[in-house]
Amino acid sequence: MVGGGVGGRGRSVYTVFMHSKSVRIFNTINGQMDRFLPVLPPLGLLLGFLLPGVFIHLRSYVSLLFAMMTLSGALKIRIVEFSSTIRSPFPILVSFFSAHIAMPLFTLLCTSFLFRGDNETITGFILLYCGPIAVSSFIWVTIYNGNKALSLMLILLGTLSAPLLVPGTISLLMGARVVINISGIAISLVLMVVIPTIVGVTLNETSRGKIPDRICPYLNPVSKICLMLVIAANTAPLAAMIRFDDPFFWKLAGVNIMLMAGNFMLAKLAGILTKCNPEKSIALFFSGSLRNFAAIATIAVTFFPEAVSFPIILAILLQHSISALMAKLVIRKMDN
Repeated sequence: MVGGGVGGRGRSVYTVFMHSKSVRIFNTINGQMDRFLPVLPPLGLLLGFLLPGVFIHLRSYVSLLFAMMTLSGALKIRIVEFSSTIRSPFPILVSFFSAHIAMPLFTLLCTSFLFRGDNETITGFILLYCGPIAVSSFIWVTIYNGNKALSLMLILLGTLSAPLLVPGTISLLMGARVVINISGIAISLVLMVVIPTIVGVTLNETSRGKIPDRICPYLNPVSKICLMLVIAANTAPLAAMIRFDDPFFWKLAGVNIMLMAGNFMLAKLAGILTKCNPEKSIALFFSGSLRNFAAIATIAVTFFPEAVSFPIILAILLQHSISALMAKLVIRKMDN
């Protein structure tokens, strides 16, 4: 019995040691993937363009892959972290207004002038800026020492409201100019982002952080691989239709850059208007600007004509590069 007890303790110590070692390995891998975050979405696009026949077979699994990504992010959220942000809701309200009302209206104004009569392209751009906040914005907030609780609150609100905001905004701004499957879009967003978010937050709360501590080190790098696979799967059906020698392609890219920069400046203005401290301003800057383009691409490819997806595919390519550039241009000025 004693020997069995010693052997049991020995196996337990060995198990703990191996778990600790594997956690360190996966944390290192995830840290390296975080460093190359701006490269991962373009890599997914490249895979979709080069191997469309391979990745188009993943289309049936996109919702599942995306749900896993959402779950990975939601496991880091604890309701208790929101107590300080709830006591000061003004920054949340201003950021929500700028991200989900002002920016879609600004996008409609610009694209209606630049793409007059091209309802599918206009719809694609509006979809970009009525979508939920990107979970990856939390990574940028962390890198620049922003207020994590405020960032998580904005991500959570944007995620939970997406099934109403996305189809509602498109229907309100585009009206009868496009055919919209409102219920289909809402159900898809519920399955991809809302339910995994609720599950992740619930697991974190009920286990008091123990479940995320055990599985997040492994799930974090896997979720980034899922991101590349989702982008590749959504790009594959469009690969043969995109021509890099077409001037329209470069016009889409230019308008994308202009709108992304405008979105960042609008988010900065939200920080100025709310007179936030630097940490909260950084959270508003990233979480008010970065959108879940992978989710929006999935919606576009599933429920809209192919032309609606073109601005979104380009946005995926550009978003994190523009984020890095805007951070260098603006964050330093905030800190000075």
